Amino acid sequence: MPNELTVAVVGAGLVGERLVAELRRRDFPLKELRVLARSARRIHLAGEEFEVGVAEPDAFEGVDLALFAGTEGEKGAAVQLAREAIARGAIVVDNGSDFRLDPEVPLVVPEVNADALEAHKGVIANPNCSTIQLVVTLAPIVREFGLKKVVVSTYQAVSGAGRSGVEALENGREDAFPKAIVGNAIPLIGGIGEDGYTTEEKKMKEESRKILSLPNLPVFPTAVRIPVHTGHSESVYVETERDVSLPEVLEVLGAAPGVSFWGDAADIPTPIEAAGEPGVFVGRVRVEGNVVEYWCVSDNLLKGAATNAVQIAEALVGATARV
Repeated sequence: MPNELTVAVVGAGLVGERLVAELRRRDFPLKELRVLARSARRIHLAGEEFEVGVAEPDAFEGVDLALFAGTEGEKGAAVQLAREAIARGAIVVDNGSDFRLDPEVPLVVPEVNADALEAHKGVIANPNCSTIQLVVTLAPIVREFGLKKVVVSTYQAVSGAGRSGVEALENGREDAFPKAIVGNAIPLIGGIGEDGYTTEEKKMKEESRKILSLPNLPVFPTAVRIPVHTGHSESVYVETERDVSLPEVLEVLGAAPGVSFWGDAADIPTPIEAAGEPGVFVGRVRVEGNVVEYWCVSDNLLKGAATNAVQIAEALVGATARV
């Protein structure tokens, strides 16, 4: 790839804006930055003014890297345009779910499985927001102690549902969630399958297994939406292959890439501290035999989406990660 790249950000919503901001904050080697969306217009994103172009095949001429913000499904930009972008010479990093479980598409969290990028065929998938922060914390445990089982409960911010979710919290918009979000907790993110798991929970199961290369790992998630603007929280219970001690676990998590470890039990990480930060915060670590329990928090729009996508882009061009 050239030293400076022409990058297209596809989508001008919350994630698209964070992608623009992260490309600038991390000094990504840009030759040109294009913003594409469903309609042409002039907008402000991340403190800059852009002439937004229409997301159509010819808009990807000359683009080296296309970062899709994540509109999913048959009518989503990635399904309709990813192959068009690749045909014109671009590498696609998609934040949506359409390609994540495709065996031909790498699903990447750079701190965990950057080597998977070597097998890409033009498309790289950015994992689900709640999956990303989970596997960043699980990877060092897998490496050092082995992993038998994961039970995780999420407490997910409304911004994970896009602008409509934010408006539901700020303005009482009623169509974003199945029940009112203000003053509430909703254990339903996505549709429910015949097995009782929601689509969000299935993403966490299958994506974690793929990223960690543990296809049979038992993962038992419960995903809950809470009235927090930004920052997903997770309560994690894991069973390791052998008994471990608290000092061992603290040392491993404290040295893990991408993890900001909070060792003081009285100084716990919360979404307020995570908002605006690019890493994963860990605290409340407890150990008994081969059981490890902890709390982790991350900005779902940054490490859960934009930061991870830009880190993938950096890995593709050999840039040094700065988280």
